[in-house]
Amino acid sequence: MRVNTSLGRDRARRLRRDSTDAERILWRGLRDRRLCGLKFRRQHPIGRFVADFACPQARLVVELDGGQHARRTSGDIHRDRVLRGLGYRVLRFWNGDVLRDPSAVLKAIADAIGTPHLTPLPKGARREKLQADWPTRV
Repeated sequence: MRVNTSLGRDRARRLRRDSTDAERILWRGLRDRRLCGLKFRRQHPIGRFVADFACPQARLVVELDGGQHARRTSGDIHRDRVLRGLGYRVLRFWNGDVLRDPSAVLKAIADAIGTPHLTPLPKGARREKLQADWPTRV
């Protein structure tokens, strides 16, 4: 599922243009296949959402959170569940962590790429609500 509308593409372009300092710093370490030889995309539309960073090949989404995310909203939780339902693993980092030690954040992303993740259950399958429903904040 992708955003095929010009509105979604325009929003992603605007977010790329107006990126935060933390996003610019992390992008320097992810771009041009610098991390694990994998192609990352920034402000990448997935379904109806735009991920801060995504590596479709590794089925990984990396989100950077500022102070507005100190308290997770039901919208954030829903977004992460939808992304996981599409087969993506979601990693979250605080902007401050990227600004203080971008190398540690890049290492955590590389470590996550090197570990297997669970594939989503087939459509219609049910599972119990577990702690795993919460995204990983590193």
